[in-house]
Amino acid sequence: MKDLADVRAKLEARLLNLGARVDEIETEQRAPLGDDFSDQAVAREDDEALDGVERAALEDIAQTRNAIARIDAGTYGQCVSCGENIAPARLAALPTASLCIGCAQAAGN
Repeated sequence: MKDLADVRAKLEARLLNLGARVDEIETEQRAPLGDDFSDQAVAREDDEALDGVERAALEDIAQTRNAIARIDAGTYGQCVSCGENIAPARLAALPTASLCIGCAQAAGN
């Protein structure tokens, strides 16, 4: 199915972008600290913010990989909770969605 091939290609491109973002964050966090104490304090605060961004990117990578696995398994577009079809508009807006809107709302997502 061409539509699923397009979705898969977009998800794979997303994986590459997210992987590059994580690599950039890790490179920045490994950069040596300067000698100035105030600069070190700012750098540590920046690292804490980058940790949050990295965690979000890693979660996005996991969700993207799961979506690709559902495509491969032939279950993409089916809610993993109730088995109903996920609305096409929801998948268009959130291609990694694994829950239909009803189950997502019930789960608080």
